[in-house]
Amino acid sequence: MARKLKATYSPLTVSAFPDGDIYLKYNTNLKGKTLVLVQSFQPNPEHSLSVVLFAGKNAKDLGAKKVILVAPYLAYMRQDARFNPGEAVSSKIVGELLSEAVDKVYTFDPHIHRYKSLSDIFSIPTKYLTANWLIADYIKKHFKDLVIVGPDWESSQWAKRIADKIGVPSTVCKKKRITSWKVRVKIVNPILMKGKNVVIVDDIISTGHTIVEAAKEIRKHHPKSISAICVHGLFVGEAMKKLKKTGVSKVISTNCIEHKTNKIDVTEMLAEELKK
Repeated sequence: MARKLKATYSPLTVSAFPDGDIYLKYNTNLKGKTLVLVQSFQPNPEHSLSVVLFAGKNAKDLGAKKVILVAPYLAYMRQDARFNPGEAVSSKIVGELLSEAVDKVYTFDPHIHRYKSLSDIFSIPTKYLTANWLIADYIKKHFKDLVIVGPDWESSQWAKRIADKIGVPSTVCKKKRITSWKVRVKIVNPILMKGKNVVIVDDIISTGHTIVEAAKEIRKHHPKSISAICVHGLFVGEAMKKLKKTGVSKVISTNCIEHKTNKIDVTEMLAEELKK
């Protein structure tokens, strides 16, 4: 991104004192400058959040004109309601903390299904970007004779938009969550999948269970192949092994989170947005 923007790139120095407290230091002059912090909050969201809060506050104290957070993956958005008594609504809490530390947030496809917009969470300007069209372009270039499937109702919007963009059929699965690690999935409106290349599209692959259960259902329809594409590849635990074992031949993600499955680059879009 720095190269594309012809901007100075300077990594933060982040370490810890002997007692575990964060030590953070900038290695470039920030006075009067616009600072862009890039953080995807993985694989350690708690530490990453602390770093961003310290970095944002420190930058302002050092005289930065504006502090922009680019969070290709914005953590803590998934707990967007109090499902059980006493639970913390982490999205609201993190939104308030970040609003105090930075001046603007850019992110890709945040998990805010129960909010109308990011303004329900943040008190600062935000920019909601989507990787839908990047994914659509990738699928169009690399897959033929295909069907697109959304593994649950939340992903139905993705599947349909991408399928309509490419001009191919799509359907969606209905998911019933048993626990954080167990779900049941059933195809709502069956379409012809026999001999087709089926692409499952979702915003997040975390434990992989939703995709695994969707793949099991899809296999009953005798497809030629099953692939999975996501924006945010968390791949917790043995998610990749489970996906392969279930017959998902290809797993592809954007580089919102660094992973070996990264095939779709979002930096060009980010750079163009930051130029505006």
